Amino acid sequence: MRVLIQLFAIVPTLATQAFQQPALRVPIAISFGAIGGALSRYYLGLWLTDLFGNNFPYGTLFVNLTGSFLMGLSIALTGEHFWQLSPDLILSIVVGFLGSYTTFSSYELDSIKLINQGQYITFASYWLGSCILGLIAIQLGIMLAKLISRLTI
Repeated sequence: MRVLIQLFAIVPTLATQAFQQPALRVPIAISFGAIGGALSRYYLGLWLTDLFGNNFPYGTLFVNLTGSFLMGLSIALTGEHFWQLSPDLILSIVVGFLGSYTTFSSYELDSIKLINQGQYITFASYWLGSCILGLIAIQLGIMLAKLISRLTI
C-alpha cells in the first residue's frame, strides 16, 4: 500500500515532465482534436440524415464544405497572426479536428497551395487524380471484399 501511495505521489511530476516532450505532446494534441472532429462528423451526419433523409449525402457535403471553410479560416487567421495560438493548439485544430472532421479540407488546402505556388499542372494532376483514382480505389476495395467473401464461404 505504501508503494502505491508513493507511486501516486510521483505521477503528477512524471506527467508534467512527459508533456514537456514534443514527441509525446504533439500526438496527444492531435488525438484530442481528432476525437472532437470525428464525433462532430458522425453526429452532424446523423442529424442531417434525420432532417433531410438519406436520398442525398447531405451530411458528407455539409462536412466537406464547412471543413474546407474552417480549414481556410484557421490557416489564414494563424498565418496572418490574427490568432496567437501555440503550435500544438494549431495542430490540434487543423490536423486533429479538421483532419478527422473531413479529409476533404486537407485535399482542398493542398490544392490551393499548389495553385498559389503556380504549380498548375501539379494541381490538375493532384485534383483530378485524387477524384478519379479515389473512385477506382473504392471500386477495387469493393471488388476485393467480394472476392474475399466468395473465397471464405
